[in-house]
Amino acid sequence: MCRNCGAIVGAGAAECGVCGASTDPQKTQVRKQELPDRETIRFARAILDRPYKFTIILLIANIFVFFLMWDSSGRTWQVLAEHFSNAVLLIYGAKLNALIAAPYHQYWRFVTPMFVHVNLLHLAVNMYSLWMIGPYVEKLYGSAKFVVFWVVTGIAGVVASYLTVRPNLATGGLGKFLFKSLDEPSAGASGALFGLVGVLFIFGIKFRRELPEGFKRAFGTGMIPIIMINLFIGYIGRGFIDNAAHLGGLLSGAGLAVVVQYRRPGERPSVAILWRVLQAIAIAVVLLSFYKVARNFRNFPALINAQQATPPTNQIFVNYVAWINQAQESASKMIHDRDPSNSDAIAKALHNIPAPDAKATELRERLSTILSQMVAYLNSTKNEAPRQAAALPKEQIDLYNAWRKDYDQWLKSAAPKRQN
Repeated sequence: MCRNCGAIVGAGAAECGVCGASTDPQKTQVRKQELPDRETIRFARAILDRPYKFTIILLIANIFVFFLMWDSSGRTWQVLAEHFSNAVLLIYGAKLNALIAAPYHQYWRFVTPMFVHVNLLHLAVNMYSLWMIGPYVEKLYGSAKFVVFWVVTGIAGVVASYLTVRPNLATGGLGKFLFKSLDEPSAGASGALFGLVGVLFIFGIKFRRELPEGFKRAFGTGMIPIIMINLFIGYIGRGFIDNAAHLGGLLSGAGLAVVVQYRRPGERPSVAILWRVLQAIAIAVVLLSFYKVARNFRNFPALINAQQATPPTNQIFVNYVAWINQAQESASKMIHDRDPSNSDAIAKALHNIPAPDAKATELRERLSTILSQMVAYLNSTKNEAPRQAAALPKEQIDLYNAWRKDYDQWLKSAAPKRQN
């Protein structure tokens, strides 16, 4: 154990990894000038003595939600190795744009995904990362700021995921890395975890002149390999990893660390009270969101059985609306930006999307035809004027607007009723 700061020192280590003091008693006497100053020792002791109880609470909360999901899935070992069904993920609060947007307005899905995981490996990786990173952030900034960081960066990650469901931009290596072509359930604590990484990265740069040597090596530029490795993994797995959520969490965490001071020893009581209030608000937001999850169970009675061979009616409706929303985005790009990219593929894919009723089938086919006609016109005029395609004819725009009116009427009558 280090005689200066109290940190555990490995056998045979020449100096303390935290404060940099020599472990050799003779060298300590001879080279007093190399001992760390009092402020460094005070800093190290304060960090080492601080608790990290909310890191443990978050670990328990994530594991508890996971076991509830496993119970809803029939408690089979197969589902742990593979993944929970979309039905179970949606019931427990996974993000799905179609459910956040009208007519559902389930905005609590911006919060709950950070406590939901798709399988055992997903949970294990994220909880191990939380156990390794969380205590550092909580000890440096205190429990109140740590909770606020977790909730804010987690929400920022989900918001980034929500905004990047853009089929027309999900092309090429970089496009597929940042954007998603399908509105699929998204969940996991990795957005908040990247937020904590962003906090430590900026912390190490911001306070590099006053940190003990051990912290200088661990934070700041020492976080760059971790960030780069994870972004590389995200690029390799861009078909199923939500990189937008990771980047949203990372950037929001870095932004918070820029403006927020770490919890220095002897912090003013007024500052501590403010962060306690913000901590209480953050916890209240999480609890309210899961209260909405509990109430929402009654809105999805058919989704409880995750092993059904036939997709439940509500799930068909959700998938149908998600695809129609993507098709409408493509139509909007063609009308306003004269950009037909990816629209032809969406028009063809619409034919294979299950529809919840006969009217929905008719609307789907009409929209597919309208999109195909728009694509054909823009491509033909672009050949004549390579720099820019001509604007769509008024007749095609009128047909699309008429379709939208019919679709909105159907949506109001066909949408499953919600309980608020």
